[in-house]
Amino acid sequence: MKFLKNLILGLLAILIIIFIISFGIVSYGTITRPVEYTEYINKYSEEYDVDPMLVYSVIKVESNYNPDAHSPMNAHGLMQILPETGSWIAERLKIDYSEEMLKDPETSIQMGTYYLSYLVHHFKDRDLAIAAYNGGLGNVEKWLADENLSKDGESLDEIPFVETRNYVVRVNDNYRIYDLFYGDKKNLEDKEHLKPSTLFKNYLSVLKRIKNDF
Repeated sequence: MKFLKNLILGLLAILIIIFIISFGIVSYGTITRPVEYTEYINKYSEEYDVDPMLVYSVIKVESNYNPDAHSPMNAHGLMQILPETGSWIAERLKIDYSEEMLKDPETSIQMGTYYLSYLVHHFKDRDLAIAAYNGGLGNVEKWLADENLSKDGESLDEIPFVETRNYVVRVNDNYRIYDLFYGDKKNLEDKEHLKPSTLFKNYLSVLKRIKNDF
């Protein structure tokens, strides 16, 4: 009986350790995937027909939700829009344009979401749209026309720019996490990632995914 009792206590201790570690991993993944500027993301992802989880993922990779982010390439704001791209988008949206407005969170999200929508509908492929957001639409079209990079002219077998190749991987990795955590929720609220209830909900979502995978 003593052996059985010790065995049960040992198994229980192992289960508790597994829970603490796994819950900690999921909690870290939740807290480090911000849910901010939800009013603007909800509004413009619906207006421009873009998956909001993609918008969250692009912002995470582009600026990590820092509205003052400024790249060496002179990209500005949450969605790191280049001045020339911003000017082109503003012309299509028929709004007045100045480079300073790229630092405004709502404007950055409106323009970035519109541009994502344009790229997704242009290429009809999420990976190509993500690649074009980073590497440029013209470059992606050139790569698709190169038989060494694309066998079918519709998808890329290889992305020659290391930065763009890594960018696609990072955005997709974040997209999978955002979608797992929040894909079933219609409209998120700011600071959703910091709510204790969200940590437990996301943990259950991960357990459900693991169960379904098996």
